[in-house]
Order: sequence, then structure tokens, then C-alpha cells
Amino acid sequence: MIWPALRWTLFHLEPERAHRLAHAALHRVTPGLARLRRPKVPPELHVSCLGLEFDGPVGLAAGFDKGDAAIAGLFALGFSHVEIGTITPRPQPGNEPPRLFRLVEHRALINRMGFNNAGAEVCAQRLSRVPPAARMGPVGVNVGKNKTTPNEDAAADYLACIDRLHPYADYLVVNISSPNTPGLRQLQEREQLDALLRACVARLRERAPGKPLLVKLAPDLSPTALDEAVDVAIEAGVSGIVATNTTLSRAGVERHPRATEAGGLSGAPLEPLATSVVRRCYARAAGRVPIVGAGGVMSAEDAYAKIRAGAALVQVYTGLVYGGPGFVRQLNDGLAKLLARDGFRSVAEAVGADHRPAERASV
Repeated sequence: MIWPALRWTLFHLEPERAHRLAHAALHRVTPGLARLRRPKVPPELHVSCLGLEFDGPVGLAAGFDKGDAAIAGLFALGFSHVEIGTITPRPQPGNEPPRLFRLVEHRALINRMGFNNAGAEVCAQRLSRVPPAARMGPVGVNVGKNKTTPNEDAAADYLACIDRLHPYADYLVVNISSPNTPGLRQLQEREQLDALLRACVARLRERAPGKPLLVKLAPDLSPTALDEAVDVAIEAGVSGIVATNTTLSRAGVERHPRATEAGGLSGAPLEPLATSVVRRCYARAAGRVPIVGAGGVMSAEDAYAKIRAGAALVQVYTGLVYGGPGFVRQLNDGLAKLLARDGFRSVAEAVGADHRPAERASV
């Protein structure tokens, strides 16, 4: 196996340098090579969701590609969809490094990147140059506000991103849940959330009728606040909910030397919390919108747990860092076996199975 040796080498580099090297390699992949190398996805994993078709449930979460648009290379890894971002209207460098930390023994990361990206205009130009052949599945764009924009003016930033980026996105995601932009999570409060999402939904309906707009929520909301956020989002007209972002909790990593670093924790320690949030969002949504599960997907079992909890799609990032280029294939192969084990003919049949007593008792 090449990956263990390659990971050993990459993990001896500073994390952001390793990330840049990975992106450089992905950018070298042509659409033709991507189609040749892209692993086959078992047909039972096909998902119809958000008015879009996905050849499997496993996509790339926002945060890995911050607008570089290495689309062909990412689809070559086997992702069913790729989410770019978070993108802000104006370029911003993000927080001061070091800002990305590995907790290897916990299979986790802590990051306080701070929406580092080249801005909506540059991202739009890069996406415009992506050949159609490179798009082997839906491409989403995750948008946010600039750090210097006060919350009372946040809507203008989100609308500017929607205006510039919607032509190149199959769906858009409003990110109000990163812990690394001061005050951003306050936008999840009822009045601010309602006003922001209604403005974004109305703008996208005006610019691109029928194109899905989702909202990404934090895993650190109280149960009551989470229920309220789901209700407000659906009433505002969103097409789906992404659950979740990284967490401020340090449960499971308290004794690690890096546990005191500021930022969001991702990876294996986040999995139980993120899956519980998926479960609650699904129950609260009650079929009104689909849930996209993210957070701590490090194995096929983790992905399946989110599907059974109510996720129609799942997204990964930290799992890719630790699992390497073959990670998505392993997830898909494992998911197909788990579906067959439990008698499901498709992903759709398994979504929310834990909420149905007979199926919950069968595993």
C-alpha cells in the first residue's frame, strides 16, 4: 500500500504545506484521467436529492477546496459531489498561522483557518474555466461573510456571493456556523437567521429559480436552539440542512497538548455529536427537507450511522486527510455491504431507519 508511506511523509510536513501539495497534485488531474481513474460506485448507492442526481451519497465537505476549484481531481477520488468554499465576497487571508493542527492519535483536526479564500470574483473566474467534462456530479458552493463585515450587514455579503457564484453552482450553502469568524454563529439566532435566510432564498429564486439553497448549522446548539433553527430555516424556504460544522467541544481529546488551541474540532471525536444532531434535525424536519450529514465520517460505519440517523447525503473532509486517495472507494464499498446486510435495496430505503422501530430493532 502506497498511502501509509505517503501519509507518513505528508504528516511530517506542516499541515497547510501538506494541504497545498495535495491541491497541486489534484490540479494536475485532467478530466480524461479523472474519468479513467474514478472508481465505480455500486448502483444501489445512487441518490436523488435536492432535485439533483448523485451517483452515491458521499461528497466532499466545504473547507478542503477553498475556491481553488480542483474539480476533476476531486471527482477522480470518487466523490458524488464536491462543495467549494467557504467563499466570501472580498478576498481575505484568514487567521494568522499556525491555524491547522493534527491530533493524530485521535484521528482529528483543529482548525481556525478563518475563511481564507481569494474572494467571490476569483472563485467565479476559476469555476468558469472548469470544463463541463470535469463535472462528474453536482458542485456546490458554500458562502459566508467577510470577517470585517458586521452582522447587521451580513446579508449583503451573502447576497453578493449568491449573485456572483450561482451560475457555477448546482446548489449553494449559507454558512453561519463556523466558529472561526467572530460573531458568525450569532446569525443562527431566530430573528437574524430568519431575515438572512429569507433574503438569500428570495435572491436565489430571482436569479436561478429552482436552484437549491441550504444552510449549515453548528453542532454546539442546545436542543431547543437546534429545533428552532431547523424550523426557522424551513419556514424561510431553504431546500435542505447541512449538519454539522466543526465543534468547540474538546470531548474525547481533553488531554491532548493541542486541545487548548482555539478553533473547531473535526474528525473521529466529533462523530457521535454530529450524528446526534443529524438525528434531531431529521426528526424535527419531519420530511420537509433533506439533511446532509457531516462531521466525523471516518469509516463506512460512520457514514451508515448518519444515513440511518436521517442523512440523505454525507460529506467528509478530515476522513480524507487520514484515509487518503482510496478513502471514498472504501466508504462506498462498505456502504453497499452494510445496505445489503440490513436488507436495503437503496440508500433512500435506509435514510432515517433508526427512527422506525421495526428497522431499529433489526440491527
